[in-house]
Amino acid sequence: MGEGSVGEALIRPDAAKPTPGARLRMWLADQVAAQALRWRLWGPVAFGGGCALYFALRFEPPFWPLGLATVAAFAVWGLAKARGRTRRVTWPLLMIACLAGGLAAAKARTVFVAAPIAPALGEPTVIEAWVVDVDSPGQRGARVVIAPVWIRGLAPDETPVRLRATVRGEPPEPGQAIRLFAILNPPPAPASPGAYDFGRNAFFQGMGGVAFALGETRQADLPRPPWRLRLEMAVNGARYALAQRIVTRLGQRTGGIAAAMTTSHETWISQADMDVMRDSGLAHILSVSGLHMAIVGGFVFFAVRLGVAAWPWLALRVPGKKIAALAGLVAVGVYLVVSGAPPPAERAAITASIAFLAILLDRQAVTMHGLAVAAFVVLAIQPEAVVTPGFQMSFAATAALVALVEAWPKRPREISAPWPILAIQRFAGWITAAVAASLVAGMATGPFSMQHFNRTAVYGLLANLGTSPVADFILMPALALGAALEPLGLGGPFLAVAGWGVDLMLAIGSWTAGLPGAVRTIPSAPDFVLPIAFIGVLFICLWHGRLRWLGLPLAAAVLIWPRPPAPDLWIGDGGTNAAFHRQGEAVVVRPGVREFAADLWSRRRGLALIGRDVDGWTCDRFSCRPQSPAAGPIALWWGRRAPDLERLAALCETAEVIGVRAVVSDVPASCAGRLVLDGVDFARGGAVELWRDDDRWHAVWTTDVRGNRPWTRQPDPDVSDSGA
Repeated sequence: MGEGSVGEALIRPDAAKPTPGARLRMWLADQVAAQALRWRLWGPVAFGGGCALYFALRFEPPFWPLGLATVAAFAVWGLAKARGRTRRVTWPLLMIACLAGGLAAAKARTVFVAAPIAPALGEPTVIEAWVVDVDSPGQRGARVVIAPVWIRGLAPDETPVRLRATVRGEPPEPGQAIRLFAILNPPPAPASPGAYDFGRNAFFQGMGGVAFALGETRQADLPRPPWRLRLEMAVNGARYALAQRIVTRLGQRTGGIAAAMTTSHETWISQADMDVMRDSGLAHILSVSGLHMAIVGGFVFFAVRLGVAAWPWLALRVPGKKIAALAGLVAVGVYLVVSGAPPPAERAAITASIAFLAILLDRQAVTMHGLAVAAFVVLAIQPEAVVTPGFQMSFAATAALVALVEAWPKRPREISAPWPILAIQRFAGWITAAVAASLVAGMATGPFSMQHFNRTAVYGLLANLGTSPVADFILMPALALGAALEPLGLGGPFLAVAGWGVDLMLAIGSWTAGLPGAVRTIPSAPDFVLPIAFIGVLFICLWHGRLRWLGLPLAAAVLIWPRPPAPDLWIGDGGTNAAFHRQGEAVVVRPGVREFAADLWSRRRGLALIGRDVDGWTCDRFSCRPQSPAAGPIALWWGRRAPDLERLAALCETAEVIGVRAVVSDVPASCAGRLVLDGVDFARGGAVELWRDDDRWHAVWTTDVRGNRPWTRQPDPDVSDSGA
């Protein structure tokens, strides 16, 4: 063969052209190869999965199997790594080890924070305690966090470490010794089966119960508290005093919002303003979290760096960027203390601190690896955070924003252009980036908002775009300077600027919340759907390359998953209120009575909450029953004493289901064929959802889903069940 023949064979198009299957395999191999430095990012995901698995259990596992499994799993992974096994072997072993580590960490945290939980006392009791902090107000009035010293009827080893108490009138200030005549109960159980577990959240915050004061708050004479409690009360007293000064400067409405953003005290925020912020999608601004830490830390960082650069003598002798990072680190720590260190603020402070530490170590501050380290640290310290909406939404949004930064095209640097053109280009670039950031963060947090809160602020993107420049560049920096200088009496001008920002933010929120269809209620998907969506969001963010979009259907799982049929009936914990399903509406039997639980249940099931008709019902001080089956299927008796046979027979005449708060020892013949649930049933099961199945009722109780865990108080198993 001649040279020409060889050349023709070498350049023939069909000779070296790969097949479609080969091209696909090559492309997939390139996609996998692009993840070389990103496989480790899944370690915190597996660790968080282990934490979530622990909280999904309905029984309490012992620690030693979990600890042993963790040690064994990491030992196997280390051995495989030492023997030079490929990533195909070591990566799955590492994920298994992290999963086991999450289980063990969650169990260890539970053991560490375990403390007495208050029983549900049959009669009001007397509580003597120190006021630790002023909490957010509830539906029944002001609330404070107290450290009980003595509770009548409880031994010292049965006394909770902390209680949340609802008091009458103005709340007492931190550091005061008080005496309350109050009703004492354990932390509230979920409002319905599968709903958010307030009792679990209280358990990990060291909150052993709730108290409702029946009289005025009185002063008490108590022995000197331990030094740690004195320090905590002193810090909280200073925080509350700062919040009061801010409110005095700016007025209750404006100052209440500013105080909440500074010290986390929501005492002065009206329900109307809270609804406006919630319906406009701006409620996240009220809670000290990642946004606040980023703005305050970033403001101090850039201000100090600018100050160092403006002093040439100093700029030549010190590393300005590291000095600024150190100042930002200090600012984050101070803000954490001033805010009262709520769990969202702690998580945000950890994340911001890791970013500043990266600068001090000559590493890039905002990276996916830095976020992974922050997630690992947060979950190691607070494994319970994995089941809280704040953690899920915060890290999903941050991961999405970091992924956006990674994918954002780098703008070429202009060699020479007139300044008006440069200004227009920069402004257009900022608007584009702001819209993209708000859109991406909103889409990342959407599944969690729909699942946990069952509401979507339709115009939330518009409201956040309007308030973002105000909050980022005016409100928060001015508020930080004003709060820092206010103890010296010099914060007035800065707080005034912050007040203008708050007023503008409220105006934007009121306008967007008032638009037609501003809020849409979305029922919760089955519990297993949210983890699917979380994995989808994380896959889109962590995978590098076009294959990331395979996670999009998973990320949309909460939105597209079919909803099961809504229950026909709901009876709240204790049997004191109920609601029934009628044509897409939840009709509540006792409007205005413990309506918070009824509202949570109705939104979770996608129903509009309305009060029952006045006509067609017979109600008195202790009971309420329908006059005919058409009016409703449920009759309630909420008196503490059981009804006599005649009253119980009247309840059974027209209702299919009878809920009795007290324990029923005997039922009349007229209740045959009726479902009678009494105090024993509610004590064991909590709230209940009921579905009608022909002539039978199918029930799901809260304890069926909640299980027997350290944060659940189980009733005496020796009590016999006298309910139907």
